[in-house]
Amino acid sequence: CHPGADLMSEGTRRDRIRAATEMEIRQRARALLVDQGRDAVTLRAIARELGITAPALYRYYDSREDLLRQLGEDVCTDLVDELAEQLRRIEQADFRAKLGTVCRGFRHWALAHPKEFALVFATRADETGEPGEDGGPQRPGDQFASVFLRIIGPLMAEATEVIEREPAPEELQPQLAPNRVALAEAFAHEGIDMPEQAMDDGAVYFLLRWWVRLYGHVALEVFGRFPFTLADSERLYESLLDELAAELGITEQAGAADQ
Repeated sequence: CHPGADLMSEGTRRDRIRAATEMEIRQRARALLVDQGRDAVTLRAIARELGITAPALYRYYDSREDLLRQLGEDVCTDLVDELAEQLRRIEQADFRAKLGTVCRGFRHWALAHPKEFALVFATRADETGEPGEDGGPQRPGDQFASVFLRIIGPLMAEATEVIEREPAPEELQPQLAPNRVALAEAFAHEGIDMPEQAMDDGAVYFLLRWWVRLYGHVALEVFGRFPFTLADSERLYESLLDELAAELGITEQAGAADQ
């Protein structure tokens, strides 16, 4: 046997062991997150469960924040996969059904995974994010980007053909312009090629309103913060989706008539 082959085999084996250990660490971290919340996810607690010393974990993760960031990325990937699978079941031409599927899927996932939701969508960027270009934390929208750009990007491109998008108010346009650039860069980073007409101020204004209203509802529901007792919060959410569809001028089968 060639000595080089033995070295390569040994290196491959070490890589597999390292990958398996990293996966086990994140699995234990996620179990702690789900059972006890983000504060319970510490290197010391994970090391104790794995039967190793806490300093040994630093061979895999630079810090607790690094572990939480990776854990958040795992959660984001699972959510994207779940929403993408739901979208594959929708008729290609039914834009409203696609939009509704994403909105409903996000709410159902959040209610079923409140601790993961809190980690990804209700944690300050400086607690789980990597340093930004200026040495400070990344913007809080980074986790939003990692989940929704791959899902919303194609819908935004499709929306240019099927919705009645109102222009952004003039007083907001100067503020939307830099966000439009940032959004385009984020799409590019995710490997999504967006047509220019899908990235105007009106598109950013639409996305901003969509996110604020839906996230606000879901967050209040997940954290039990509705300002009054609500027996049927799902019906309220559905009315919100109806209002959004009406504002966009889409019907149940918007775009289907063109097929």
